[in-house]
Amino acid sequence: MSQRITLLENWLKSDCGLTDFTLEAASEDASFRRYFRVLQADGQTRIVMDAPPDKEDCAPFVDVDQRLQAAGVHAPQIHAWDLDQGFLLLEDLGRRSYLDVLDDESVERLYGDALAALMSMQACIDPAGLPEYDEELLQKEMALFPEWLLQKHLELELSETEQAMLEESFAKLTRAALEQPRVFVHRDYHSRNLMADTVQPPGVIDFQDAVQGPVTYDLVSLLRDCYIRWPIARVDEWAWGYYQLCVQSGVLQDKHESRFMRWFDLMGAQRHLKAAGIFARLAHRDGKHGYLADVPRTLGYIVEIAERREELHPLAAFIQEKVLSSPRLSGQM
Repeated sequence: MSQRITLLENWLKSDCGLTDFTLEAASEDASFRRYFRVLQADGQTRIVMDAPPDKEDCAPFVDVDQRLQAAGVHAPQIHAWDLDQGFLLLEDLGRRSYLDVLDDESVERLYGDALAALMSMQACIDPAGLPEYDEELLQKEMALFPEWLLQKHLELELSETEQAMLEESFAKLTRAALEQPRVFVHRDYHSRNLMADTVQPPGVIDFQDAVQGPVTYDLVSLLRDCYIRWPIARVDEWAWGYYQLCVQSGVLQDKHESRFMRWFDLMGAQRHLKAAGIFARLAHRDGKHGYLADVPRTLGYIVEIAERREELHPLAAFIQEKVLSSPRLSGQM
């Protein structure tokens, strides 16, 4: 038994008043955080977060959780916390995520709830005090794509022309992101972080990296999900309906109509480059190889969207020729 587990169990007993309980792993996280389900003798359950303070800071989680709850979004209630030790005792939002239950019959209801929650976040949460999704962060995220996927995983040697193309593409995507109105951004608003079995769905988790940033970021995270794919026409319909809600709520204005879908498409390209790089990093740095199977789907969105976005043509051609066709790339579309 690790020292952290011993510390965690002692905290649950001494500070939280729990006596008769067992722990089981609750979820895998793409960070140093670990989550355990606390199974109590009376049948009640809680979730406990273990975030080693030398590697993770729990304060942003507490801050964002409180902002979400104040906006009426179902983030987990925090029953107790010890930021010095890196422990939080949370409401258990259930075992099934959206990814577990999404299908053609459930998607309209589930996405309707998710889009309503997203509207509450963007219309009701003041993002002041959160980090800025600025040029430096946007570029840093996209740099994960050549560093971890192209060079580390695929072992590609980029030509000067290819390097210049990537830099130009990254600059275009950054400009498009910075053009957009700024709102609260969850930053990982997708099917694995939305829980399906809460009384007030969705239960929203994994929000500690929230920032103030582009209005389309969370929308494209949800609708062009790295883990599940929907027909492009259906996604366009959902996105356009959300734009109309944004205008009604004051998040956006009528003058944004001609730019909204371009923002949505290019924001997706930025996110999918980042995600593909992160999936490769998880495999090579952290030994979590399962995420590599999601890379073809993730980058496939860029190829698909390039058919209507001329500025993505060079990037999409490179992805099609050098990445998706590589025998070193695991997974299927």
